[in-house]
Amino acid sequence: MAERDFIRSRLAPLATSAAARGLADDAAVWAPPLGRELVFTHDVLACGVHYLPSDPPSDIAWKLLAVNLSDLAAMGATPAGVLMGLGLSPAEDDGWRDAFTAGLGRALDHFGVALWGGDTVTGLAAAVLGLTAVGHVAPGRTLGRSGAQPGDDVWVSGTIGDAGLGLAIAQGLAPMDKRLLARFRRPEPRLALGHALIGVASACMDVSDGLLIDADRLARASGVAITIDLATLPVSTPAATDAERLARATAGDDYELLFTAAPGAAIPAGKIGVTRIGTVGNGAGLSLAGGLVTPARLGWEH
Repeated sequence: MAERDFIRSRLAPLATSAAARGLADDAAVWAPPLGRELVFTHDVLACGVHYLPSDPPSDIAWKLLAVNLSDLAAMGATPAGVLMGLGLSPAEDDGWRDAFTAGLGRALDHFGVALWGGDTVTGLAAAVLGLTAVGHVAPGRTLGRSGAQPGDDVWVSGTIGDAGLGLAIAQGLAPMDKRLLARFRRPEPRLALGHALIGVASACMDVSDGLLIDADRLARASGVAITIDLATLPVSTPAATDAERLARATAGDDYELLFTAAPGAAIPAGKIGVTRIGTVGNGAGLSLAGGLVTPARLGWEH
């Protein structure tokens, strides 16, 4: 299928927003809500790095959108539209593209986000898929990593390490568990929680590369020390030993929200729940409670 045919028959039907201009132009034109600040993010998924060649194309499309929306969630932003860049190899044939665009359409509908445009190219040795997401937030209300203060508590949403277990299942290294596999292939960005944390959280980011490495990043961005108590780590399957909890805390792709807040703050729990897992103090960097040694590898390094 030629590029223009792929765009006309597969992507154009998804680009129904007026901002997309029917994909007839090389740029989108969007009028943001009056008085809102714009938030931009861009992430790339590479075949064999961020997803497996055997992963269903519909799930790959979902994940491509979801990981970018997770960045918006961590800023407290409401998503509006996306621009997508698809670099495809010969392995992404017409059947793959049909399944990918069907999955993309479902994901766009699920999250209420518009496809505004983008670009495609073929002939790569392996697929590289990029997406830019645009959101908006009230002026001066954007969340970020740099506001944690000594004395704050450290919180995380949902459960940690599920996506790492799901990856092992996808690789054929662990028994099938559909829920854990979905946590790896179809993450759920915590958009509602991110919005609810505006005015509550002093700092916030999403857990994409592993809880410990992202906690270290938040600590360094804020110029504080963070201590994580692994005994309080929220997990969905048993993790009885320190080694098992460390494995969960260094696995990536969970896309939960990690945030800090002052003691006594009205923490919104929502449907997924949140757990207090540590404290913020004076100093710098990350440490573990209970005398545990911080591992050399804190998470996924790009």
